Amino acid sequence: MLQELLGAAAAVGAAGLVYLAAAARVVKQYERGVVFRLGRVRAEARAPGFTLVIPAVDRLHKVNLQIVTMPIPAQEGITRDNVTVRVDAVVYFRVVDASAAIVNVEDYRFAVSQMAQTSLRSIIGKSELDDLLSNREKLNEGLELMIDSPAVGWGVQIDRVEIKDVSLPDTMKRSMARQAEADRERRARIINADAELQASKKLAEAAQAMSDQPAALQLRLLQTVVAVAAEKNSTLVLPFPVELLRFLERAPQTSQQAPPETSPQAPHETPPQAPQETPPQTPGQQSLGP
Repeated sequence: MLQELLGAAAAVGAAGLVYLAAAARVVKQYERGVVFRLGRVRAEARAPGFTLVIPAVDRLHKVNLQIVTMPIPAQEGITRDNVTVRVDAVVYFRVVDASAAIVNVEDYRFAVSQMAQTSLRSIIGKSELDDLLSNREKLNEGLELMIDSPAVGWGVQIDRVEIKDVSLPDTMKRSMARQAEADRERRARIINADAELQASKKLAEAAQAMSDQPAALQLRLLQTVVAVAAEKNSTLVLPFPVELLRFLERAPQTSQQAPPETSPQAPHETPPQAPQETPPQTPGQQSLGP
């Protein structure tokens, strides 16, 4: 009798161990367990740790709550300004409701991937090329909202969407390179013109200061001679004074405009007169006195 009881106890123990092995489940820290009992989902998901389910009655589905990094395949489209581009992006999302992610959508990863691709093509058609190249933050926010709106009912939260690369045709790249080169050349010319303007103002101030002090021009000339002689040149060129050229230029004009010189005369002096001859008188005529 005792042996039968021991055998029955051993059988029950073995059955209990088999049942425990079949019912025991371990949920990791980054997972949540969704239990389906006879096809109906339980109200609450199983927390991390050791848990038990009823064999052949309950089915446990583990859902990963970690952030998923999913690359979006490159999508080719035409922008609003009629430029063909090829854009690829990456989306970061995570599951916030394990039950909704299992019940409301068949495969939430595939659903998020397809929604991201369609949203990316839509955002390409609504944007211009300059926005895709320089204003990506705004486009990322718009793309995140487009993907996150339907994903709320799937128990998925979109954390971030980033546009990785924008591929342009070769002709467009050459056109943009020429535009950038022309813009750089324009800015270089403006900078040079501004420098010339500033230099001319400084030279005008220097010329005004030298005109007030003629000795400054001579000092400047000596400084130039010293600077040229410091290079150990065999030939020394001295600048010709501009004032001397002006003096030589004015000299012929002064000589042409001068009046002819006349011999000086003494004051109150009358020129000599030639003597007048008197005609001969006849005997019958009498000379009249003065």
